Amino acid sequence: MYFSNHLIHSLRIKNQKTHGIFMQFKASISSLKVAWRKDPKLDQAIENDKKCNQCSRIVKEVLNEPGQVIPLHYLEKRRDRLRLTVKIKTFLDLNPGLFDLYMDRVRPKSEPVTFVRPSERLRQFLEEEKRIFVDNEFLLVSKLCKLLMMSKDKVVSADKLVQVKREFGFPNDFLVNLVPKYQEYFKLIGEPGEGRSFLQLVKWNPEFAKSVIEVRAEEESRLTGIRTRPAFNWKLPPGFFIRKEVREWIRDWMELPYISPYADVSHLDQSSREMEKRNVGVFHELLSLSLYKRIPIPILGKFSDEYRFSNAFSNVFTRHSGIFYTSLKCGIKTAMLREAYKDGELIERDPLLEIKDEFLKLLAEGHREKAERLRLQREMVQEDMKMMALSNNDLDYDKCEKELLEE
Repeated sequence: MYFSNHLIHSLRIKNQKTHGIFMQFKASISSLKVAWRKDPKLDQAIENDKKCNQCSRIVKEVLNEPGQVIPLHYLEKRRDRLRLTVKIKTFLDLNPGLFDLYMDRVRPKSEPVTFVRPSERLRQFLEEEKRIFVDNEFLLVSKLCKLLMMSKDKVVSADKLVQVKREFGFPNDFLVNLVPKYQEYFKLIGEPGEGRSFLQLVKWNPEFAKSVIEVRAEEESRLTGIRTRPAFNWKLPPGFFIRKEVREWIRDWMELPYISPYADVSHLDQSSREMEKRNVGVFHELLSLSLYKRIPIPILGKFSDEYRFSNAFSNVFTRHSGIFYTSLKCGIKTAMLREAYKDGELIERDPLLEIKDEFLKLLAEGHREKAERLRLQREMVQEDMKMMALSNNDLDYDKCEKELLEE
């Protein structure tokens, strides 16, 4: 259900007693308790990407090695850290086409061992990945500017940005290749990797200072000719209910003016409803900027200082369960944007997801070739069995003919 004007009107408080209950919850946001409920379709969206993410981790591990090669037994020792449940050799057999195996020596006089290196097909994919990054360079710049523009001092730890590059689709080398190209927007302070490096915003671009919600309201106003107020979409899955007093609190909270995540909120009290409105706006914008419209909550927590999140910020996602969903899939809490999904599938895909599409094609090609090799092997075995059967029949015929002659 969406919170339309009609629905908001229908939820208005009818009497003084109910108003008293509302005022109690208005006084303390932390008093609002909303039970968590599983959403299988959104959980499945995370499960669907599990295998692709696992393959990406292994590829990244090999590519980060000197010369982009690594002995197979070295990679096997890292299996737990890579969260791999099967042996590396089994993984390579299950995902052909990613790597080549060859024999070489770790040291000049040591015995040859099996090494792993990227396949030619994987190298072609990496070249295609570079092209996609180039084609979407302006999108990457706008994302990076927006992350800085939402922060309280327009400065974010460079090391933290590196930690979330996968969530937002930044290339591995964005600090050394992308940032220096746009000195009108960015200034890198310190050396990345030393824990004291920061990325600072140099220029404020008003075009970037519009949230997804504000852009949506502007577009709706343009199409209808009626001024539309920026507002969150509130939608719960079928069968999900929240308590009456919480609905009443949400109704009143939804009527508060929308606060842009790019607005200065230094004057707001951390425990106020207005600050809650702003925080929800920031989380909504962060998830909207992410590739999959979802981010693990521990990763969001790393930016508490930069974005003024409270220690109990994760409660926002369950308190506003019509806007967000907290998935517990894969043993980690992940905040997801409900409106971004329909039946567990993304409605609007980030242009950078073309990289994932190409990677899935690479995996699919390897699987098809493996299936074709297995088919040919089965046919050869069947053909050999037929030949053996024919040979045995010929032997039996010769034996029978000899016995008849002897009689």
